[in-house]
Amino acid sequence: MSQPLSPDRLEAFSDGVIAVIITIMVLELRVPSKEVSDLVGLRQVLPLLTVYGLSFVQTGIYWVNHHYLTDDLEDVTHGILWSNLGLLFFLSLIPFATHWVGTRGITSFSVSFYALTCALPAIAWFVLSTAISRHTGQPAASSPAKQAVSTTLYLGAIPAAFLAPKFEPNIGPAIALGMIAVVALLWLIPPRKICERSRVPVPGKHSHNDRR
Repeated sequence: MSQPLSPDRLEAFSDGVIAVIITIMVLELRVPSKEVSDLVGLRQVLPLLTVYGLSFVQTGIYWVNHHYLTDDLEDVTHGILWSNLGLLFFLSLIPFATHWVGTRGITSFSVSFYALTCALPAIAWFVLSTAISRHTGQPAASSPAKQAVSTTLYLGAIPAAFLAPKFEPNIGPAIALGMIAVVALLWLIPPRKICERSRVPVPGKHSHNDRR
């Protein structure tokens, strides 16, 4: 008789991929040439540092909430495995978009491209959370409204990056990055389901992590 597929490998593989994603972003940071002063050099790398910080926070949020999402899993299905791979694939594009902004600067196109690479994992997250909820019969830790607002802000940041009013022609990219930062702040708030679990122990409730 075949045994159900354990979620342990899914979690371990996901942790490893996310760790690599963060490491790749760090390796893209370069110290400016000695030919320029420290202040000028800092000004040169500031766009990359800003976007790197935003990318790090977003990737970290996915890692934290991925743990919340998979906590109810006792076994996994073929669909969950492939949905998880789809999420990891789109997350792996974030270092490339981050480096693009650092190399090309904060422009309308580079920021809109960055916003797109943020929106794709959000869509993949919705697919994965839906697959897991249907399999476990439990609602996802993050609310559908929160996911919808986040995806809307990400997608809205793409055209927002091209806004160029006469009084401030370069404000579009700043607005787009601000919208992405709002999403990050939104997800820094722990889900209500997780807060309730941390306050009140549920008798007889054991996560698959308790077996380790």
